[in-house]
Amino acid sequence: MAHSIKEIAAALGAEAFGDVELTVAGASEPGNAGPDDLALAMSPAYGDALREGNARVAVLWSGADWQQFGLDAAIIAPRARLAMARLTQMLDRPLQRDGISPQALIDPKARIGADVSIGPFSVIGPDAEIGAASWIGDQVSIGPGVTLGEGACIHAGVRVQRGVQIGARVILQPNVAIGGDGFSFVSVEPANVEIARSTLGNDPMTPPEDPTWHRIHSLGSVVIGDDVEVGANSTIDAGTIRATQIGDGTKIDNLVQVGHNVIVGAHCLLCAQAGVAGSTVIGDRVVVGGKAGVADNLTVGDDVVLGGGTVVLSNVPAGRVMMGYPATRMQTHIDSYKALRRLPRILRDLTKR
Repeated sequence: MAHSIKEIAAALGAEAFGDVELTVAGASEPGNAGPDDLALAMSPAYGDALREGNARVAVLWSGADWQQFGLDAAIIAPRARLAMARLTQMLDRPLQRDGISPQALIDPKARIGADVSIGPFSVIGPDAEIGAASWIGDQVSIGPGVTLGEGACIHAGVRVQRGVQIGARVILQPNVAIGGDGFSFVSVEPANVEIARSTLGNDPMTPPEDPTWHRIHSLGSVVIGDDVEVGANSTIDAGTIRATQIGDGTKIDNLVQVGHNVIVGAHCLLCAQAGVAGSTVIGDRVVVGGKAGVADNLTVGDDVVLGGGTVVLSNVPAGRVMMGYPATRMQTHIDSYKALRRLPRILRDLTKR
């Protein structure tokens, strides 16, 4: 669908210049843009590429002189990524809604709301409740007693286990697994991992008489708030007794593991390959960087930022920015890293004396 520059600017809350009645059919990177594309050149770094392309209209950075690029019209976006969010929402193709596929298997005890779309080979279990206007792709499994809020979007291959509660407008990307059993095992006598933790590794590790791991079953479930998104191939384990919880507005990237009994607050970001171990509490608005890890039974306060690759082994007070392994304040980590890099030179200078 074509949109005028005036319409797009209004949707972005931005200012438009030039021939605002021009229409575009889609968005493009500056160097590849054609005359019917809206070139996205939201920083000066894209200026040269914009000149090389064939775009007539572009979204530009604040303060840009749009006429020097030979454009017929332009939109000035002071906050580029926010403009990108609104623009992509406007231009994205809607999901195809074909109602309930005849190849879907829906238990007679399931309750399906109005205007729900369910793809082929998906299975909806007994006593499951699917909210109005939800969209469920193909080969999705919705277990017994699952509650799915209104307007949810469940992509292909998702597995939602029994009793999970999911809020409104939640997006689950392909192959997400929600509500699998937690990784909980115990031995008859204290295992070497318990001894290592209690003695800080000072006692020798010896073979136990009975190495059997006894499984602790997950009797709890998972409760996910409204407006949550979970990326492809991520997993959220069921709680042992109480439910694992994900707060409203939290966004979880691909390949993230959230362990059993974890509580994640509202409006958090958990980036790719991050892991949160069992029974840890993550506050509101926390950012967990890529490949970061948080050990079990800890508390991470509100508004904490954990840099990529950070490993948290103790509680983190609210508002801290942490980096490194083990995690320390960002400035402490940077100072330590600088000192470590200087160490070879210092040692070399000392040997010359």
